[in-house]
Amino acid sequence: QVQLIESGGGLVQAGGSLRLSCAASGPTFSNYAMGWFRQAPGKEREFVAVVNSNGAIKSYADSVKGRFTISRDNVKNRVYLQMNSLKPEDTAVYYCAGSTTYYRAKSVRMIDVWGQGTQVTVSS
Repeated sequence: QVQLIESGGGLVQAGGSLRLSCAASGPTFSNYAMGWFRQAPGKEREFVAVVNSNGAIKSYADSVKGRFTISRDNVKNRVYLQMNSLKPEDTAVYYCAGSTTYYRAKSVRMIDVWGQGTQVTVSS
């Protein structure tokens, strides 16, 4: 089974950028649609971005559209989330996630594999 480990989180000032990485293990990574989710203090986990198995189709939450970019490298078994123009409201634990279809990978309750999460803190 695919296992996911996130990295790249940290503290950044508003307006800055971070790139999150998700390292995947297992030979079936390229068959998974991959998503990024986040959970802020006092809030439920929410969808951020998703990319299908071959990287051709992407979708974003309205709150991050135009600022965040999801990408994947199936040769390296990596998924990335480039975050630009960060805002304090982006502060959250960010989770890498995988599911068997593109549509399922958009829904928290339909995720098959979760990473452990990485903290992103955006200061004002």
